[in-house]
Amino acid sequence: MAVDLKSLNEKQLEELSRRIAARKNDLGKEKMAKVRAKVDALLKAEGVTFAEVYGGRGRRGKRGKVAPKYRNPADPSMTWSGRGKRPRWFTAALKSGKSEKSMLIK
Repeated sequence: MAVDLKSLNEKQLEELSRRIAARKNDLGKEKMAKVRAKVDALLKAEGVTFAEVYGGRGRRGKRGKVAPKYRNPADPSMTWSGRGKRPRWFTAALKSGKSEKSMLIK
């Protein structure tokens, strides 16, 4: 199937380019689906899981819960693990003169 590119205008070339990119993406997805199916079939035939073969390194997911590290002095039910964005109460306590060490859970 030969396409005479010289006969196409700019808009037609852009559309062709978009369709080419979409098709390449679809082909890549199809290929990966076939590979996954083969791997899944092989794992099933051998009676093992992906995690057993690769030691759980293969897929990243949520990490387990972390114990709280800081406690709100004004409301002890509010805690923070020290990970992620600082909670408002923590920032407010720092601005009011409290230190991080004073809010540590001992």
